[in-house]
Amino acid sequence: MSEPATPPRSLAEALRARDDASLAVLLRSRPDLITPVPTDLTQLATRAGTRASVVRALERLDRFALQSAEALAVAPDPATYAELLGLMAGDDGDPAVEGALPRALGTLRDQALVWGGDDRLRLVRTARELLAPSPQHPSPTGLGPTVREAAAGMSPGRIQEIVTAAGLPSTHDAVSALDALTALFTDRRRMAALLDEAPADSVEVLSRLVWGPPYGQVTADPAPRLRWLMDRGLLLPTAPGTVVLPREAALHLRGGRAHRATEPLPPSVEPAATHRAGIVDATAAGQAYTALATVEELLKDWHEGGPPVLRAGGLSVRDLKRTAVALDVPEPVAAFWVELAYAAGLVASDGEADERYAATPAYDEWLERPPAERWAALARAWLTATRTPGVVGGRDAKDRTLSALGPGLDRSAAPEVRHRVLALLAALPEGSAPAPDSVLARLRWERPLRGPQRDDDLRARLARWTLDEAERLGVTGRGALSSHGRALLGAPPAPPAGTAPAAEGPSATGPSADGPGGAPHGAPAGEPSGPGDKLPVHHEHPRPVAPLDPLPPAERAAAAAAAARLLAPLLPEPLDHVLLQADLTAVAPGPLQRPLADMLGVLADVESKGGATVYRFTPGSVRRALDAGRSASDLHAFLARHSRTPVPQPLAYLIDDVARRHGQLRVGAASAYVRCDDDAMLNEILADKRAAGLRLRRLAPTVLAAQSDPATLLEGLRAMGFAPAAESAEGDVLITWADAHRTPPRAAPEPVPDGPPAPDDTLLAAAIRAIRAGDLASTAPRRPSGAVDAPGGGELPRTTSAETLATMQAAVLTGGALWIGYVNAEGAASQRVIAPVRVEGGFVTAYDHTADEVRTYPLHRITGVAELADDQI
Repeated sequence: MSEPATPPRSLAEALRARDDASLAVLLRSRPDLITPVPTDLTQLATRAGTRASVVRALERLDRFALQSAEALAVAPDPATYAELLGLMAGDDGDPAVEGALPRALGTLRDQALVWGGDDRLRLVRTARELLAPSPQHPSPTGLGPTVREAAAGMSPGRIQEIVTAAGLPSTHDAVSALDALTALFTDRRRMAALLDEAPADSVEVLSRLVWGPPYGQVTADPAPRLRWLMDRGLLLPTAPGTVVLPREAALHLRGGRAHRATEPLPPSVEPAATHRAGIVDATAAGQAYTALATVEELLKDWHEGGPPVLRAGGLSVRDLKRTAVALDVPEPVAAFWVELAYAAGLVASDGEADERYAATPAYDEWLERPPAERWAALARAWLTATRTPGVVGGRDAKDRTLSALGPGLDRSAAPEVRHRVLALLAALPEGSAPAPDSVLARLRWERPLRGPQRDDDLRARLARWTLDEAERLGVTGRGALSSHGRALLGAPPAPPAGTAPAAEGPSATGPSADGPGGAPHGAPAGEPSGPGDKLPVHHEHPRPVAPLDPLPPAERAAAAAAAARLLAPLLPEPLDHVLLQADLTAVAPGPLQRPLADMLGVLADVESKGGATVYRFTPGSVRRALDAGRSASDLHAFLARHSRTPVPQPLAYLIDDVARRHGQLRVGAASAYVRCDDDAMLNEILADKRAAGLRLRRLAPTVLAAQSDPATLLEGLRAMGFAPAAESAEGDVLITWADAHRTPPRAAPEPVPDGPPAPDDTLLAAAIRAIRAGDLASTAPRRPSGAVDAPGGGELPRTTSAETLATMQAAVLTGGALWIGYVNAEGAASQRVIAPVRVEGGFVTAYDHTADEVRTYPLHRITGVAELADDQI
């Protein structure tokens, strides 16, 4: 689209000159502008200039685009492209800056932070207020106020004294005197001559102020070196005892540069190590299998109901420590696994009076899926979750401890940072692991902090956590992105090893090299930027490759399925056997099939985990299997069927010995009783001092009664080394499978978005169509009519009900278009252009140009109506 013949006088006019594609770029990069959809382009421009929206847009600029905006904030308003280039590249020029500035300026224009042609660049007023230097808010450029701003409170006589001391002729008024002083400071030749006369210690004072802060303190009787500078306006008073270096003088001393160091190009992500792709994938697959096993172990530990929920929500510190011990991991890692299970919807609060955490019904469904699909579900939940386990143990704004599964863990920037870190890894050659510091440097360039750089800023911490968590989860292996991790992102195939990393765009906003006008940067054709100036010449630079964007929700499932397909062949096949050893242990040399693993988990205790799992058989574990309804013959057959080695004799003896004693004692409810056919065993129990707490007494030669409940009696006798069995009221042995405790159906926690979500193409097209139609309605010329209250400033037309009805009926007969004001059921007012088709029953049916469809409107909700001029129909 070519630049309009008449330069735009406002941001609204500049937006009005854009085509639909350019408006779509704006609304996609700043989605808060269409929440809700503006009624017209004037309202869109107003919303784009609000402080909250501008702050949000500035915080999402890359470093060079932000530096360009900061330079425009200290440039004249309006500024030319040549002036902006001079502030960015300095008097000596900089080819890198010259090549990158069109892209940065295009980004600012695309986001409506800058408008106007290259001969009249204007920074949005709110952005100028935020970025321009002031004593309360110093500019990142380190520049101070202009001569005119700094001298605003000075007397005319003092201004004339400064002009005379600087070697300039006196003037008749202060305005012309300040103009002359400004012209001196901006004239490189004359300014150099003035500084050549300065004492060396005066020049040293200027060198301390030149890069900021530009303010200094002086006494009532300044030293001669300061007096020389103050007399010539090189230091101007701003308050009693405070002087400032004027902006024009500082720019001369800097060689015209607004920043000490410009960063036109993003720092590259450097590989720290390179591994074969097969090793990376195998390592990542091993980590993925460990991740699945850890989550299963966590939920198995909470099988009968997990730890209680704190009153304020979340896990207590003690319960987190217990979970860490059970998983054999540090507490921060335990918090990660707990939060991952929660984000995937596998664990939640049961919502009962005695509220506890437990597995959800979705966990049982998850267990039935193939291992690769289970991993993909975990990885997908991790990639999009805003809950950040890394902050567990920290403090919130009210100095309260942040607990796992508790409130206050959401960090809306987390998904973006995770995706961006992995995208940077995807741009490296195959098998390359990045240097973490280079990743952090790249992220700081893409989203620079407003203010001093800190090593502990949130984005840097999120990036470090992402690198650790990706390795722990199996998205990366040995620090390099795996093939299934790449598929999870929807990234293209990796560059071959040994090639340079692919160039990436510096920001996710899709910057364009041209502004919305599409004109080449520099003064418009036929209009030089100044007397004797030539049009700037720009060398062609290849457009940087746009960075990988997060997948839309509809495509995430397909990417997860692709990742699962790549991971599946790398995961070990479940085994149907173990190796029994003579020391009452069994070694599982790999993952076990689920029925075998479940039964072995009842019959033995896990002693160690790793590449091979070691199970140990104990009297308690064998009794646990017998309590579950298994007989000694069942256990012997099970072990013989699943062991690749003969069943060791000590293990066979252990099973038989426990089975022989199992059930000799029977415990039932009296409060509780014990019965046994062997009265000598009952005598032994009564004589044991450990039975004192059970308060037993003999009722019959084979029966003991207790005042404790059956469960306590069972545990007490087992602690004494016996193997009692519980029995029912009918005298049958009770089988005691552990009851699975599940929550009611629970949905996974929704991520907390970082502002409004990015609109899809359908919403963008509808929003642009509505904005265009509303703008047409608000700007189209009207036929003069005394019945219509002429609105101004976007107000709705006003007519009486009778006038509205008559105008509608006439438009139906003539086929004319009308401009109406309409208030919907929620009270939202809008302007519309309609072509009435039928009026009846208190409704008008018309073609609505705003919605591009036929709609029906109640007449009582139409505030007024006006006919459009003939050339607008």
